[in-house]
Amino acid sequence: GNDATLIEDFKISMKRRFAMTDLGKMRYFLGVEVIQNSDGIFMHQHKYATEILVRFGMESCNKVNSPRVPGCKLIKDENERIADCSTYKQMVGCLMYLLASRPDIALFRILYNAGVSKDLNLIGWSDSDYAGDLDDKKSTTGFVFMLGSGAISWSSKKQPIVTLSTTEAEFVSAASCACQGIW
Repeated sequence: GNDATLIEDFKISMKRRFAMTDLGKMRYFLGVEVIQNSDGIFMHQHKYATEILVRFGMESCNKVNSPRVPGCKLIKDENERIADCSTYKQMVGCLMYLLASRPDIALFRILYNAGVSKDLNLIGWSDSDYAGDLDDKKSTTGFVFMLGSGAISWSSKKQPIVTLSTTEAEFVSAASCACQGIW
């Protein structure tokens, strides 16, 4: 609440039990910036996102609508030496932590219908590519559920089976989305 006496009593009881210092209103914690004002409490990770770019030498990278070249398909090169993937794993870990405030980066593509109501309706979208992995011909499923204008659940992963058509790949994606929606 906002009762100063209750807040102060709570702090005193906490100080009796734990070694602590009152630092005032929270402004930054574990990569999350916090803004507290009369309109509410707002959290974002702009500083953390910038720190990620600096850490991996990408602060001057160009913004693109799609993270890959359309139509580009990668294949395994059996003669190529195995690359050190520790930097890649660190980048992925940083991005996964950033997902707390940016769920939109979890999906390759999010379909958006401009006519969707901004009310608190639960809306789900799904998408897939067909045989996107050239090595095993498996497709990738992606879905997102929005409550109002906020994403509350999302996934992007390779399908466990090889589908025989675009329609089947889309059906598998829609079924995965529906299972999450029912849950």
